[in-house]
This record gives sequence, C-alpha cells and structure tokens, in this order.
Amino acid sequence: MYSFLIVIIYLAFIGLGLPDSMIGSAWPVMHVELSVPVSYAGIITMIISGGTIVSSLLSDRLTKKLGTGLVTAISVLMTAVALLGFSFSDSFILLCLWAIPFGLGAGAVDAALNNYVALHYSSRFMSWLHCFWGVGAAVSPYIMGYCLLSNAGWQGGYRSVGTIQVVLTAILFLSLPMWKKRVGTQEIKKNAERPKRLTEVFRIKGVPYVLGAFFAYSTVESTAGLWASSYLVQYRGIDVETAARFASLFYLGITFGRFLSGFVADRLGDKRLIRIGIITALIGVLCIAIPVQVQAPALIGLMIVGLGCAPVYPSIIHSTPSHFGKENSQAVIGVQMASAYVGTTFMPPLFGLLASHIGIGWYPWYMFLFGILMLVLLEVLNKMVAKMLPVKE
Repeated sequence: MYSFLIVIIYLAFIGLGLPDSMIGSAWPVMHVELSVPVSYAGIITMIISGGTIVSSLLSDRLTKKLGTGLVTAISVLMTAVALLGFSFSDSFILLCLWAIPFGLGAGAVDAALNNYVALHYSSRFMSWLHCFWGVGAAVSPYIMGYCLLSNAGWQGGYRSVGTIQVVLTAILFLSLPMWKKRVGTQEIKKNAERPKRLTEVFRIKGVPYVLGAFFAYSTVESTAGLWASSYLVQYRGIDVETAARFASLFYLGITFGRFLSGFVADRLGDKRLIRIGIITALIGVLCIAIPVQVQAPALIGLMIVGLGCAPVYPSIIHSTPSHFGKENSQAVIGVQMASAYVGTTFMPPLFGLLASHIGIGWYPWYMFLFGILMLVLLEVLNKMVAKMLPVKE
C-alpha cells in the first residue's frame, strides 16, 4: 500500500508537468489562428502564475480542511477541465478565462504533494518526485508536435493531455481510501488545527531566508532556460539549431540530475546535497562566462547548471519539516511555492529588460549573482536552525 501510493503521487506529478511546456510548443501556431500578437503568450502565463501563487498561499487552509488526497484529486480535476476548455477555445479571451482554474489547480496540487512527501517519505523520494515532473514537461511537447503534424491541431494536443488528466483524476479519487489509511489519526489531528495566517508564517524564525532562497533559485532556473538560446546565438554566435539543442539539454540535465540525486540523497542529506548542487551550478555559470572563442565551455556549462540545479529545489522542500516543524510545514511550503512562482514569473522578463539596455552578455553574471545570494541565505538559515534544534542532515 505504501509503495503503491508513492506511484500514484508520481503519476500526479507527471500530470502536473505535462501542461507546463505545452503553450510554448503550440503558441507559434496558436497566435496565428487566434489573430493575436506573439507577446500575448505572456498574458496567459501571467494569469496561470497568478493562480498558482494564490492557491499555494491557500494550500495550508485547504489541506487542513480537506486532506492531501482530496485536495490533489480536486486540483487535478480543475487542471483537466481547464485543458479541455483550452481545446475547445476559439478566442484569446476564452484561453485567458480557462487559464484561471488551470493556475489555481496547479498551485494547490504542487504545494500539497510536496508537503506530503516531505512529511512521509525520505529525501530520495522527493528527488524522484521532481524528476517525474520533468518527465511530464519533456513528454508534452512531443504530444503537441504529433497532434500538429497529424492535423489534429493545437486543440487536439490540449485535448489529448486533458484526457490523460481526466484518467489521472479518476485514479486519484479511487485512491482516496489509501490516503486516509496512510496518514491515520496524525493528519486528522493536524487538519483540525487552525490554518496559519500569512503574518504568522512570516514570523516563524528563518522563513524569510528560505523564501529569499526559493526566489533566487527560481530566478536562476527560469532565466537559464528562457534566455539560453538567445545568449548562445546573439552573444556567442552559435547557430540557431545548436543553441536550441543545448538549451533543451539544460532541462534534461535537471531531470536526469534529480533521478541520479535520488540514489545518494539519503546518504548525503538535504543540507549537503543543496550545497553541492549550488556550487555545481555556479561552476556551470562560470563556464558559460569564460571569454574564449571556443564554444564548448559555454555549451557544457549549460548542462552543468542543469545538473547543479537538480537537487536544490526538492532538497529545500524536503528539509522544511525539520527546519520549521511538521505542524508548520504545509503553511511554509505553500509560501515557498508562491515565492518560487513570483521569481519564475517576474525575474526572467526583468533580465530581458536589462539585456536590452546593457547587453545579453550579462546573462551568466545575472545567474551568478542570484546563485551566490541563494547560497548565502541558505547557509545563514542552516546556522540559525542549528542553534534552535538538532537537525538531521
């Protein structure tokens, strides 16, 4: 039963990752058919991000009232309905409306499952959980590409993934008795507690540091992925095809790195794994920045950044109960998710604005700055927590 439940959780995280890269794959066709500018994709992603921030902040209240299993099932149902709504949309306004339930569902399931795994499973399972998100994000462009080539259109792509989400929703609702058996009376008591207000969460010692670290991490990851091709083409003079291929390897590096880190996570511990990951990512950033005519260091550096980023996010989440207490973990993780979404939403566009004024050559140094900030904040947090309670790495 214990093993089967983690399989269901992994399936849910694959489902969470599936829609995340779809709009990027389909938008070149979608904006033409909908007769809107290319830039309008940003409006949809901003609406989705807004929904994820709101539902992440509400995750503590929802989970305490409904339980993790039901929150997950309802959230995946919301994303399934939203994706099917996308598939039947024939206007940009409808896409924006369906983006609201999509974002709300994605944020709630993300925070709920992260907290559940952090509480009930070891560090390796958290690494593999986020690895499976990468599997979903990597598979969906192939689904969309197949539908576009087979004349099913972008609507068919969204309909296919929406159908997968419907099946997953059915599995999650059928599995609800397993969630209740797994958590027993512990979560029943936990759910009976009053949800924490945001002001109370921010007053927990160390929370501002971990929020800053999450913000910095999401800035590094999202900036690296979004601007990699542009940097390689415009600043390094690499051809478009090679740049696109190596930019995609950054994400594959994250997925593969999380798979590998799962095998050593329990032995190394969250703190050590985070430190190794950040230092590895910083080395990769410096490889990108090396001012030489040979392009290999920059291309290899992107993969190294991906491998370095891999263990950081899941390990910070997994350490949340030990850092801030099991009774606070859902509230803290919800705020952490919101902080990460804010960084992902606003910081890559900020770099785009800076690049237009000071040059895209600052791409590696922008990531290096936030990488150092993340390392400093987490080291301060570790020292603070060590003084408060004995932490098992």
